[in-house]
Amino acid sequence: MIGKISGRLDWRGGDQVLIDVRGVGYVVHVSERTMAALPGVGEAVSLYTDLLVREDLLQLFGFPTMLEKEWHKLLMTVQGVGAKASMAILGALGAEGVARAISLGDARAVQAAPGVGPKLAQRVILELKSKAPGLMAMGGRLSVSAVADDADAVIEPVAAAPKRAAKVDGAAQARANAAADALSALANLGYGAGDAAQAVAGVSAEMPEADAAALIRAALKMLAPK
Repeated sequence: MIGKISGRLDWRGGDQVLIDVRGVGYVVHVSERTMAALPGVGEAVSLYTDLLVREDLLQLFGFPTMLEKEWHKLLMTVQGVGAKASMAILGALGAEGVARAISLGDARAVQAAPGVGPKLAQRVILELKSKAPGLMAMGGRLSVSAVADDADAVIEPVAAAPKRAAKVDGAAQARANAAADALSALANLGYGAGDAAQAVAGVSAEMPEADAAALIRAALKMLAPK
C-alpha cells in the first residue's frame, strides 16, 4: 500500500498530477480543490494517498491531509459512491464541508458535487450520519497537511527550480481542533454523539473562527431543552 508520496510536481492535468520521486513518476488523481492548492510545476509536493486496486486497474488518489483521506474512504462505504463520486464531493465541499453537511442532514450540499444526484446525496447523509461524529472527533489529529520532511531528500536537482514545501492550512487545522475538543467535551457531559456533532456543525457554520470554548457554549445553548 502506498500511503504517502513526496517528490517534485512534474505535470498537472485536469484531475491528475504526475509526481516525480527520484526518477519514478506516479500519476495521482486529485480533487479540484486539491489541484487548486498545489504548488507550481517543478516544486516540492507531498500528498497522502489511497490506492484503488481492481482486476485491470491501479489508481492512486491524493489528499492534502489524512482527514480528507479518511473521509474519502468513509464516503466509498456508501452504496453507489465510487472513487470518482467521493472525489467530486470532497472537491466541492472539502473535509470540513462534508462533515458539516452530514451532521446537519444537508443533502443539498452533497448534491452540489458534480454527478451526484438527489437520491445518492440522501443515501450519503443517511448511511454516514452515525459514523460522522467519530471521524469529526479525530479531526484535530488528522488535519495536518502532508509536508516532505526534507525536500532535498526527495527531489533531484533541477536548474533554477524553486523549492517550496506544501503549506499547512493553519486555519483549517485550528477549526478541526476546536470542533474535536468541543465534541469531546459534550460527550463527557453525557450528550449523544449524533446530537453533539449536529450542534457543533451548526455553530461552527455560524462561527467559523470560534475556539473550542465558544463552540461548547454555543452548542450547549442549542442543545438546551426548549
